[in-house]
Amino acid sequence: MSINGIMPFFIVTSIDAALDVYRDRLGFEVVVLEPVDKPFLAIVQREGAAIMLKEVGVAPLPNSKRHVDARWDAYLDVSDPDALAEEFQGRDVAFSEKLADTHDGLRGFEVRDADGYVLFFGRPR
Repeated sequence: MSINGIMPFFIVTSIDAALDVYRDRLGFEVVVLEPVDKPFLAIVQREGAAIMLKEVGVAPLPNSKRHVDARWDAYLDVSDPDALAEEFQGRDVAFSEKLADTHDGLRGFEVRDADGYVLFFGRPR
């Protein structure tokens, strides 16, 4: 028996708006979209990172709305944050925090999605 992975589960306002960010801007692949006729659930994946998105008719509550010092909703471990930041700049992705070395020993950057969820893409320095 094995545990195959873990993925954040984000309540979103609109599946379409969420996919505009994850698929079209951040380069994630849509691996699940249900039901096909009027989707309210999606799973997006890029390499080893996956995120479940679900439209349920309630307002999202990202961590940044709860506490300023715990604003990340997901940490995505990347081998080369500098190269990924460059790729995202070419896709016109807006960074909520630019590429930098953080005070807690990481190097990376932040992106805020359509619902305010904050994704940190980085690695330990």
